[in-house]
Amino acid sequence: MAKRKDLQQYMIQLLAECFSTCILIVIGEAAVANYKFARQTSNSTFPVGFAFGVGVYSAIMISGSISGAHLNPAVSISLLTIGKLKPLQCIFYIIGQILGAFLGALFVYLVFFSQFNVFDGGIRQMTGPNGTADIFFTMPSNGIPQWNTFIDQVVSTACLMIFIMALAHDCNHMISEVAKPFAFTIFVTIMTCAFSVNAGAALNPARDFGPRLFGAFVYGWNNVFRVHNCFFWVPIIGPIVGGILGTWIYTGYTWLIKHYSQLSNIEHSDGDKTILLKSIQTPYVDNSHGLQQNIQESHG
Repeated sequence: MAKRKDLQQYMIQLLAECFSTCILIVIGEAAVANYKFARQTSNSTFPVGFAFGVGVYSAIMISGSISGAHLNPAVSISLLTIGKLKPLQCIFYIIGQILGAFLGALFVYLVFFSQFNVFDGGIRQMTGPNGTADIFFTMPSNGIPQWNTFIDQVVSTACLMIFIMALAHDCNHMISEVAKPFAFTIFVTIMTCAFSVNAGAALNPARDFGPRLFGAFVYGWNNVFRVHNCFFWVPIIGPIVGGILGTWIYTGYTWLIKHYSQLSNIEHSDGDKTILLKSIQTPYVDNSHGLQQNIQESHG
């Protein structure tokens, strides 16, 4: 049973995840609303992608030092599978993320309430020329089957999680701690732009499910969960599967690198040294004999 001190810590982390996820959704979905209400005909996804990227950066600044700014149940569940989170702690994280996304959608709706009325004449519609539900949650493109959107979510979230794992890896000295939030901002922007056409690039069950719960009060409970042949499960299950897959792919990759790095420290034979020398010689190596001596000395 969890100790009282642990529960207090989990509650603080829940609040941090809730607040930061709310900010992420407000910034990102406000950009979608602006794009929608301006009746943009451009196919460019960069403005929305950049808004979500900046939203992620803002969220990291808010809760990064408190909860790690997961912002995403797929991230929390993936880290749970490798022992980085406790089960109860993971539940608190997910509750905070979904609640924050719900509140973010509510604030976007309140801010743009008059714009909604101008756009649809006060009659809320999910789809069609005056449909506004895609401001809050993702939908598949016309003609794209669910199996394809599921693969889209699995692959895109796996890529996201691999990048997160690489960025957070203790042995990764390629980038400073200060630059990591900027790098993640750029990556989220690119991922949102790259994977938006099939299923809206949810990459995050909370980003879709929280606003979808809010949308149930606006468009009707049956409508939001039945639209597009009950599509709602895809941006929930797909990112979770993809996140776990990406986490274990990167974990396996780092294990292999460490394992074979240890093997490479074994002393090589003279024949191996000769092969190594020949493989690295180029026209720019003038002193091949000196290079061979250096290699032999380095291996004992």
